[in-house]
Amino acid sequence: MPVTLSIKNAPDHVVKRLRERAERNHRSLQGELLAIIETAAKAEQPATPADVLAEIRGLGLKTPAEAASIVRGDRDGR
Repeated sequence: MPVTLSIKNAPDHVVKRLRERAERNHRSLQGELLAIIETAAKAEQPATPADVLAEIRGLGLKTPAEAASIVRGDRDGR
């Protein structure tokens, strides 16, 4: 069952930017807010093994040394 939500004391500059965003997306302010909430509320799905494999293949690595270089760079960047 749908529920009515309310946001109180929204700063004018935030409302102005939301109205501008709604206009750019050809939505009402309410429609834009609902779209933002729906996006934020989507449950993140864990990556499947097929997803991980596709991402790895997309890197175009040719040797194990290239993979090690990526891991090393990520580790050193922390």
